[in-house]
Amino acid sequence: MGATEERAQVVIWGGGSGGVAAALQAARAGADTLLLTPGGWLGGMVSAAGVCAPDGNELSPWQTGLWGALLRALQQAETEGLDHNWVSCFGWRPATAEGILRGWVAVEPRLRWWPCCLLRGVRRQGRRVTAVEVERQQQSLQIALDVLIDGSDRGDLLPLAAVPFRCGWEPREQWGEPSAPLQQQLDQDPFFQRQPVQSPTWVVLGQLGDGACPTGRPPAPPFERSTEAHGLWRTLTYGRLPGGLVMLNWPLHGNDWHDGLGRAFSDEPQQQLALQAEMRAHSTAFAAALGEASDGWLQAAAVFPEAPAAALLEGSSALALMPYWREGRRLHGLATVTEGDLLPQVCAAGAPEARLAPLAAGRDGTINAIAVGNYPNDHHYPGPDWPLAPKSCRWGGRWSGTPFTIPYGALVCADLDNLLAADKSFSTSHMANGATRLQPLILNIGQAAGAAAALCVAHALLPAELPVRALQEALINDPLAPAGPLPLWDTPWHHPEWRQRQHAALAAPERLSLGGELLGVAPPDPGVAPAEPHERLFQGLLQSDGSGGFLLDTAERRWPVITLEPGLHHWLAAIERPRPVQLIGCANPWGPWLRLSRLAAG
Repeated sequence: MGATEERAQVVIWGGGSGGVAAALQAARAGADTLLLTPGGWLGGMVSAAGVCAPDGNELSPWQTGLWGALLRALQQAETEGLDHNWVSCFGWRPATAEGILRGWVAVEPRLRWWPCCLLRGVRRQGRRVTAVEVERQQQSLQIALDVLIDGSDRGDLLPLAAVPFRCGWEPREQWGEPSAPLQQQLDQDPFFQRQPVQSPTWVVLGQLGDGACPTGRPPAPPFERSTEAHGLWRTLTYGRLPGGLVMLNWPLHGNDWHDGLGRAFSDEPQQQLALQAEMRAHSTAFAAALGEASDGWLQAAAVFPEAPAAALLEGSSALALMPYWREGRRLHGLATVTEGDLLPQVCAAGAPEARLAPLAAGRDGTINAIAVGNYPNDHHYPGPDWPLAPKSCRWGGRWSGTPFTIPYGALVCADLDNLLAADKSFSTSHMANGATRLQPLILNIGQAAGAAAALCVAHALLPAELPVRALQEALINDPLAPAGPLPLWDTPWHHPEWRQRQHAALAAPERLSLGGELLGVAPPDPGVAPAEPHERLFQGLLQSDGSGGFLLDTAERRWPVITLEPGLHHWLAAIERPRPVQLIGCANPWGPWLRLSRLAAG
């Protein structure tokens, strides 16, 4: 029996963070859109993979687009708030994020979602994809399309579409990346063959008991060193979520997985299944070891439904529905993001320190940025930390990554005329992937891919023909989730002139200083920031700690102070001596810190 024929203008494979973002944006922009996912949940990293304490884009200037919209929806949905751990400024339950995304998808009349599909093939004629072949509910389907988007974590479409892709390390000689190994090292050191990509993690969810954490003892082998650096309590609360849930995604002798990773890209399903079984067993054993070390204070949490049969997985509901893949196949794009594109520019002697990477630009100098990221760079391998060029700075009383931009050309396939990337498979180097793979940035890259696809359909253009300025304007002017393509450090998402300033910086990028401020605009007001659930008044004596941090002595205790708001950041930086203050914010006893947003009125 032949395959049933279907059609959609835009087809997205993969329900990862970028895939669902691309589907939402394409449909909202008017394209007939079909989202195909291998599993039954939406969101990938932010939900099904359980990585619910995100890194990057935490400052309010970078909380734009679908990432910002999701964050604010989560703030309303999680009745206990989002301040529960010390690895991130936010934490939520996996089902909360999935429920929000599912609700957004359900109300889009131009968006169809088909879960639990098997990807069987990609049909192409010359330089164009004509259709994808999938199996759904034991039925073979051939889906004709205009634009195809890879929204998967590992670049599933790339080998089936027979396009070149990168997977693994590149030598320093290729792009001059300061943190990349030399070609001689890649040729001679067996480490690089054993570790072709960053180590993934199969997240497992635990439930903390009431009361104080027992003193505990070292976990059983092979995890006996997992609590060395921070102790048992800090190890357990690293990824604490609402309701006392715990995200176990621990890189220090914990449940990162390092063995046989080449099997993740094998053509043999049995090899992939064997790898996944080993990863699941490893994470289950890690959770059990921590539970025993805490005298049962940590228990497995029944959080995830049993994985659907189409995912070929069965097991405990404490395990995430899919692994957290940090890296997969990477597209050969019209542009490639390398480590040099992430690092702050070098300033002349005596000039203020730069905090911005060079803005993504085309050969003619035109700014072609479509998304902002700021994660410092982070690579997961066995053994000591991989030495990486620094790209962090003190800001708002804490360490934050310096911002960079993603060019539109990194989303556009160089070998197929109608293929775009929306997740970690976009065109980046192995080294740069350590900073570009995080949930917030991937959501906004997916949003840009979906907006580009819809514009191409509406104007009968190929992705490479799309004027980048039209895409930038569409992102800035989006009525539901406006996304900023440029890093304006002094302009938070809620500023009344946010859109005007993004437009102004695009029209005259020379107005953007190397520190990230738009020249000629008023400084932000430290008394202005949106109200949040769970915020309250804190008062006491505020002082600098002498190393870029701040402390507030209240009647109850001494709190470290942080802020994600540029207005309050500048106000804090001007403090020279202890002073009594009244500030509004949210308490995070597990940080521990006060995340303050504004001065109290009066």
